[in-house]
Amino acid sequence: MQNQFSDFRSDTVTTPSAEMRQVMSEADVGDDDYRDDPTVIRLEEKVADLFEKPAALFLPSGTQSNLIAILTHCQRGDEIITGKGYHIYAWEGGGASALGGVIVNPLTTDETGEINQDELSVSIKKGSGHEPSTKLLSLENTYCGMVQPIEKLDMLTRIAHNANISTHLDGARLANAVIKTGNSFASYGRLFDTVSLCLSKGLGAPVGSVLVGGPDFIERARRQRKQLGGGMRQSGILAAAGLYALEHNLNRLNTDHHNASVLAQKLSQNPVFHVRHNLTHTNIVYADIEPDKAESMHAHLASNHIKVNSAEAVISDGKIWFRFRFVTHLNIDDEDINRLIDCSNIFDG
Repeated sequence: MQNQFSDFRSDTVTTPSAEMRQVMSEADVGDDDYRDDPTVIRLEEKVADLFEKPAALFLPSGTQSNLIAILTHCQRGDEIITGKGYHIYAWEGGGASALGGVIVNPLTTDETGEINQDELSVSIKKGSGHEPSTKLLSLENTYCGMVQPIEKLDMLTRIAHNANISTHLDGARLANAVIKTGNSFASYGRLFDTVSLCLSKGLGAPVGSVLVGGPDFIERARRQRKQLGGGMRQSGILAAAGLYALEHNLNRLNTDHHNASVLAQKLSQNPVFHVRHNLTHTNIVYADIEPDKAESMHAHLASNHIKVNSAEAVISDGKIWFRFRFVTHLNIDDEDINRLIDCSNIFDG
């Protein structure tokens, strides 16, 4: 338990370690808008090499990384296909439509985030006087912490490419999928034209995302970054944190996955919770509770210095539940988990 609060809201709440802060303070920097920040260049080259892509672009956030990918792939009035619960559609402020005039077609997914291949095939539009042209398929891995099978991603991207549609992967937590499955970053890079990788989730950097793709694409993406106000100056200070995260925090994601498994097992011993074990693939645990207990449980945890997001209504097993999400990360240890378990065990509803 490293802080006064045990914070299970997200893996974005992590704080830089002393070692990461030291590396940041010593970073060799320049003006990245002039392309002369050596640390940014090192980070971009490293991530491009990981994915076996020709080029990469360092960006302030995963949201901007995804948005720039969409705006670079598409023109106003074009359509992208994605999943209904995917971050690009549900959690990024509608930026693609608001700022790019791009139409988003969200397909239904199953509980683990998989899109049906037949539904994808029949949803692709060629563009006529009455409908937009589908220009991009955007998938997500992991989806809410759940690993998408690489064979399924391969199948979906083949459908898109055969229809001359570009592909993008929102890889905000792709590092978790890499560690969980043993698949390389490059194995995903070979399937998608572009990929965004977040550095500030499980990897523990304070900020940043990297977008990878072809050299011409990244040049056009760089202009989009400028137009959106994402160009930074001595951003090597931030890039240094990303380099440290990739070099020191990648393999330790196994610890987060183990802690999530332990947490799920212990929570399932409490009859108040219905833990959805099939949804715990990496570092996110979902536990359902009766609707009339959700608000009081949230308040009970908060009063005991445990931070979680409010439970959200879901339909599962043919009824309405309220679902809590618990996320493990590098600032969560055994003591934090035990605090959560002990606190929930004394909940009296």
